[in-house]
Amino acid sequence: MPRTLTAVAALAVAGLALAGCTSSAPSDDSSAAVLGTVDTMFGEVSVPEPTGDLTVVALGWSDAEMALALGVVPAAVYDWQGFGADNKGVGPWATDLFGDVTPEIIEDSGDTVNYEQIQALEPDLILNTRSAGDEKQFERLSEIAPTVYAPTGTAAFATPWDVQLEQVAASLGKTEEGDALVSATKQSINEAAELHQEFAGLTTVAATKFGDAYGAYLEGDGRFDILADLGFQQNPAVLDLEPAGFYASVSAEQVAAFDADVAVILPIGFTAAETTADPLLASLAVVQSGRAIVLDPADELTQAYSAASVLSIPVVLEQLVPKLADAAAKVAE
Repeated sequence: MPRTLTAVAALAVAGLALAGCTSSAPSDDSSAAVLGTVDTMFGEVSVPEPTGDLTVVALGWSDAEMALALGVVPAAVYDWQGFGADNKGVGPWATDLFGDVTPEIIEDSGDTVNYEQIQALEPDLILNTRSAGDEKQFERLSEIAPTVYAPTGTAAFATPWDVQLEQVAASLGKTEEGDALVSATKQSINEAAELHQEFAGLTTVAATKFGDAYGAYLEGDGRFDILADLGFQQNPAVLDLEPAGFYASVSAEQVAAFDADVAVILPIGFTAAETTADPLLASLAVVQSGRAIVLDPADELTQAYSAASVLSIPVVLEQLVPKLADAAAKVAE
């Protein structure tokens, strides 16, 4: 698995080197030149070629990591996962790609956006490709700068990682680089699946516990998608739940939907030990037989699993796949 991380990181660093040569170059006719064009849920968005350094504000979940993988350093990052200023608002696996640049950190404020803070940055481009998909927010952001969202038909916060990377790449005029990163990452995932053909056909659930509630991540959310790409199938009981964008709410009476062949449980606001001790979860056969992987919110793996970016996926492959293999081995016991 370390080779996976090295390959993707090398592509990202190569992109950063190229960006250093091209992103700040003014066009002969900046009023007509276009950096990139992309189709979004709110129509086609064209990004003019900047006359100076390209200023990008990364608002969407993991948009900053997607830009960094393409060699573009955002001027500001919305810190969805609370990585903090020390990590420059991204996962520790991506921090070094900022180099000496210190981005402005936009604190997570829930459903609100500080438009004045964003406008003060005078961005050339705003990335919001994994977001709630709010049209009024899009209209207000577009008054500040060209704003790129997910494609038509994408549910809230349910932009697959490869589609997200393609949207970001198209907006930056880096479609070829984006395609190369997608191909390299998918190859790494496929290699992991080939090495673990025992995953094929096993049912799984990407579950969460938060407050007094539970939920299951659905297709379109990276936390489930990576499991599907490795060969697992969504537990049928989850498909019977009412979807709400990227996840389905699970009542206490429905927690049995988590009882798949293998479960990955991501607690929010609880430690792994507290989650394992939850009476409802502890009653499930998947937990009792050791086929549940309960992640610790403080671990790098958990953060990478939630980020679901082209830069975090190698971390997931390296650290989660062995745990999945151990759990899968217990299915036939």
